[in-house]
Amino acid sequence: MVTRETPPTHDLGSLRIHDGQRKGGKAGKVIAIFFGLVIILAGVGASVYALLEGKPTVEVVTARKAVGPASREALLNATGYVTPRQRATIAAKITGRVTRVFFDEGTQVHQGQLLATLDDADVQRALASAKADRDSAKAAIADYEVQQKNARILLYRTEQLQKAGVEPQEQLDNARTSVESLQAKIDLAKAQAAASESRIQEAQQAVDNCTIRAPFDGIVVSKDAQVGEMVSPISAGGGFTRTGIATIVNMSSNEIEVDVNEAYITRVKPGQQVNAILDAYPEWEIPSRVRTIIPSADRQKATVKVRVSFLKLDPRILPDMGIKVTFLGDEPPSKEIAATPAILVPQSAVHDDNGKKVVFLVRDDKAERRAVTPGGNRGTDTEIMAGLAVGDAVIVGAPANLHDGERVRIKK
Repeated sequence: MVTRETPPTHDLGSLRIHDGQRKGGKAGKVIAIFFGLVIILAGVGASVYALLEGKPTVEVVTARKAVGPASREALLNATGYVTPRQRATIAAKITGRVTRVFFDEGTQVHQGQLLATLDDADVQRALASAKADRDSAKAAIADYEVQQKNARILLYRTEQLQKAGVEPQEQLDNARTSVESLQAKIDLAKAQAAASESRIQEAQQAVDNCTIRAPFDGIVVSKDAQVGEMVSPISAGGGFTRTGIATIVNMSSNEIEVDVNEAYITRVKPGQQVNAILDAYPEWEIPSRVRTIIPSADRQKATVKVRVSFLKLDPRILPDMGIKVTFLGDEPPSKEIAATPAILVPQSAVHDDNGKKVVFLVRDDKAERRAVTPGGNRGTDTEIMAGLAVGDAVIVGAPANLHDGERVRIKK
């Protein structure tokens, strides 16, 4: 007996998608699209970052025109400081308490100008006492002169009466003694008056010592004492007594002081032209000239001190500023070479390429190799006689693997 199997019946209703399931599917698609966009943007950012990182970052300076003679050879470079020839710390001649101060840092002062005063109560009393003694001596002199005048009259009468035989010799001797005694008292009073005058001058000098005045024209660069403090010409009273009132500098006496190695001192001579560059103003070249070479060496540093004068002073030049100087050689014989304008760039911008001097410029965000003709050195800069123009963007300290045409990124 054959049994016929019933074919399976498919339930199509089980494949129906309910509304809740359909909404969940749309949300999944949105999330998937969002994360896909995030991955794409991250990839683009990574590509841009990698592209930027591939560019070397370089520092750029602008080539500038040299000031002064461009063709003189740089014989020697040295560093030093601006030092004034006329600089003084003003102190009192006596020990005293400051009562008034009439200046501040940066004050322009003139010779003889009053800077400060000290307590002068004691010396003023001494001055008044000396004047009183002088006045007393002068009054005594006037009194003795009146008495002497009367004594001379009595002496004359006594002499006449003695000649007539009326007065004895004893009266005449007494009259003469009185006149001579009054003369001695007058002389003594005059000597006392002179001594009083001397004491007055001494007391007046003590009073004058209580005023501190500027010894020369200049600018106050340091205010060292305040009202109420004790000052003294010598160190006294532990750490509570000042030894100075102010420090004054004559700005018109500013010059350069440098130490030159004694092995190269033969390259320096008085009157030699010098280019000076202040550390505070590296773009400013100051023409200068050697004033003197101090005829003494420092055995510990093996250096000789050289003083250089500025050809033209400027208010920007301040004492104790750091400065670099370049001692220049003599003028070249060719006027054409001497007239050639020079371009200045930092020494770190010039590279040696198989015996040739080259620099790298930045043009359209690309490095451009440029052969140049260098001249002498000026401080930390190098003269470029040919190959550059004023305003060129020159790379400083270029990477060793930098090549012509490579894209670069300028350091901000």
